[in-house]
Amino acid sequence: MIVVMQPGATREEIAMVCRRLEELGFKAHPIYGQEKTVIGAIGDKRALSSDALVNLPGVEKIVPILKPYKLVSKELKNTPTIVRIGGVPIGGRSIVVMAGPCAVESEEQLMVTAWAVKEAGAQILRGGAFKPRTSPYSFQGLEEEGLKILARVREETGLPFVTEVLDTRDVPLVAEYADALQIGARNMQNFRLLKEAGATGKPILLKRGLAATIEEWLLAAEYILDTGNPQVILCERGIRTFETATRFTLDLAAIAVVKENSHLPIIVDPSHGTGNWKYVVPLARAAIAAGADGLLVEVHPDPARALCDGPQSLHPETFERLMGEVAAVALAVGRVAAGGSESCWGWKPVGTEAIKRKAQTIKRKA
Repeated sequence: MIVVMQPGATREEIAMVCRRLEELGFKAHPIYGQEKTVIGAIGDKRALSSDALVNLPGVEKIVPILKPYKLVSKELKNTPTIVRIGGVPIGGRSIVVMAGPCAVESEEQLMVTAWAVKEAGAQILRGGAFKPRTSPYSFQGLEEEGLKILARVREETGLPFVTEVLDTRDVPLVAEYADALQIGARNMQNFRLLKEAGATGKPILLKRGLAATIEEWLLAAEYILDTGNPQVILCERGIRTFETATRFTLDLAAIAVVKENSHLPIIVDPSHGTGNWKYVVPLARAAIAAGADGLLVEVHPDPARALCDGPQSLHPETFERLMGEVAAVALAVGRVAAGGSESCWGWKPVGTEAIKRKAQTIKRKA
């Protein structure tokens, strides 16, 4: 339920209501607005009599939340939540592109990719240090060494990074390095991991499970918000259907459904959603047109030699084209990029020669 405070309710009155809720066995989540403050109360409403709160000073009314998810619901908070990763805002009117390799393979590979995606307009770097693989014989990632490489590349390029955490035992380590933690599709309902990751206070990128309904996905996000961490970004990455032409079926309808029911920002991963680099650009355009707040795109300087998911990774030149086309779509639907302008975010092609020059500079430094 929601406790709506009167306009001008004092901090003392709000604190009194929160204390009373906690005495009744509820968790209190105050949300401070410009005109009013509302308090989300999570617990068994049967323990609450009708006048237990409504007669307290500063209380205007009590409104029930009908959705099974409470904290992520628009019934609790009707304005979009803005989540910041390294100062980059995700949500609202801003479009953000996170790009980089599926897996960190070496410092040179990541540095070249990071400069390429940054110069093309990406604001956040993605890269896996711990990799969840279907086969135990596939490349599992560089683990802590991969995190150290990501940190060095962040220092060199200024790009904050998001990386996946697979196990509760690794949460403190990954949180020490990363600007944001990713919970992958296979772990969407790993509830202990959701709680541990949420407790770090870091922004959490929560991918939709392979066969999860939207309600199950939002309830997974509820676990994170219930830790007191409101910084959750949802990521649609495709679901498993009977279709075999693509790796998964990218559910773009989920964008509209999430926007209708939740205040959390939502981005789209067209790389995993299709499994084929040829389809990534058109699906990226479609995602922004459908209302996504950003994209998560895999880019590799040499996809044919990638140790992980090469077939769905874009070459930097193709990523440049994606950025230009997505910028045009963003403008058409009244959006801009984080830190960008009204005119295609100041986007300009990088060019293969510029990427090669950057790679040569990195080699000389090494």
